[in-house]
Amino acid sequence: MLLRVRVTLPDRPGTLGQVARTLGVAGADIVQVVVLERLGGRAVDDFTVVWPGASRVDRLLAGLAAIPGVQVNGMWRAIGAPTSGGQDAELLAQVAANPGDGLATLVDAVPGLLAADWAAAAVVPADWAVRSGSTTAAGDTGGEPAVAYASWRAPTPLRLPEVTPLRARAMPGPTGTHFAAAPFGRAGLVLMVARVDAEGLTAANFHVTEVDRIAQLVRAAAVILGDRLDLITAPPPAAARS
Repeated sequence: MLLRVRVTLPDRPGTLGQVARTLGVAGADIVQVVVLERLGGRAVDDFTVVWPGASRVDRLLAGLAAIPGVQVNGMWRAIGAPTSGGQDAELLAQVAANPGDGLATLVDAVPGLLAADWAAAAVVPADWAVRSGSTTAAGDTGGEPAVAYASWRAPTPLRLPEVTPLRARAMPGPTGTHFAAAPFGRAGLVLMVARVDAEGLTAANFHVTEVDRIAQLVRAAAVILGDRLDLITAPPPAAARS
């Protein structure tokens, strides 16, 4: 199976090699390394590795923890290797080529770009607010968020954290779920992307660089789709509501 391993490590020669050797000795085959951050003598790196499905991850975690200065921020199962920014342009080209399905194309593709589990586009009413730390089922009655489109791995009913005020950010959700949100700038439409703890593994929160990437994709898609998004967010006619 594919695992994503996020580590914080000293940004000095040799440490990255130590992490890579430790992964290899434990039985992991590295297929990709992504540097998320280098700041103040520390770096945050994501490793995507092939891991024997029958093997326990305890020895992998123990080996990484034994390296001086290395901290494991998260380890979770990935559907595929996260793609680089070059695929973002290809995705936006697909959205532009078929704008009628543009929102669905974006929502379906984003989880694969960021090693996430699912994504959804939801319309958040301007007056929607819930208690801090609580969650609400999207699509229920009472002026709560309505799901415009969700990827195939999204749970039903879909439960979202509080996202008002609308701005691009990472946020906690229900226990074991990690969210990132980015607004389209169109009548409360927001893209939610989620990672879920599963199989005894703990996923990492979305890094600021990942949030920025999601926000850039959403802004570009909003420009491409334009008035089509207004049709999605428009309230139903009075006759339909009655």
